[in-house]
Amino acid sequence: MIRALYTGGTGMVAQQLNIDVISNNLANVNTQGFKKSRADFQDLLYQTLRAPGTVTTSGTQVPTGVQVGLGVKAAGVTKLFMQGDFRNTQAEMDVAIEGKGFFQIEKPDGTIGYSRAGNLQLDSSGQVVNIDGYPIYPSISIPQDATLITIDSQGVVSVMQPGSTTASQLGQFEIANFVNPAGLFSEGKSLFSETDASGPPITGLPGENEMGTLLQGFVEISNVSVVEELTQMILAQRGYEVNSKVVQASDEMLQTATNLKR
Repeated sequence: MIRALYTGGTGMVAQQLNIDVISNNLANVNTQGFKKSRADFQDLLYQTLRAPGTVTTSGTQVPTGVQVGLGVKAAGVTKLFMQGDFRNTQAEMDVAIEGKGFFQIEKPDGTIGYSRAGNLQLDSSGQVVNIDGYPIYPSISIPQDATLITIDSQGVVSVMQPGSTTASQLGQFEIANFVNPAGLFSEGKSLFSETDASGPPITGLPGENEMGTLLQGFVEISNVSVVEELTQMILAQRGYEVNSKVVQASDEMLQTATNLKR
């Protein structure tokens, strides 16, 4: 009974974490470039009362044994980097990555962050920055008198200026990819940073070496499916309720045992 009490408790804690992950997914359903997460679980150690294959005193072999599980634990929260849908904004500085890769963002401390959010802007000096004002890397600056900004699928940035009949190329986007994107560290603000698990960044030009291409005038929206998340939330809620029933039943059995009289 005591074993069941603690086992049910681990189930409640696990489902609470599951709800926490689902709620974050749903909260970011409209966040550009957001990638949903999934809670992964493992069963805990087993209490072995009799090992499978044990030979009995009569010389027979026990086919299954007796092992009692002690509950569940969280094994990890995995980021799922499936492509999100594209939203047509027709804004010149909105850029989506179609395929693999991340925008490189130079943070205030000089380190590089990585993002799938392509809702870019221009600061007061004409530098291309993200929504928080952090410049992309390598930096690209747009002249203040530019009348038309074009970003092609390979990331080449061109502008038209007054008095000119041809476009001037100002630079090119460089994107990064990782062997294991799920190993990236989530910093918030739609930024990731590399870890030993993700491996070092593999940088390159859009459209080369399996890198994704760029799509101007679009943003990649969250890859969260509201219907799927709501379904998972219902299952997690039911799992929490069932585990609470186990705790309640164990408590009632203990209460019955303590009330026994000779």
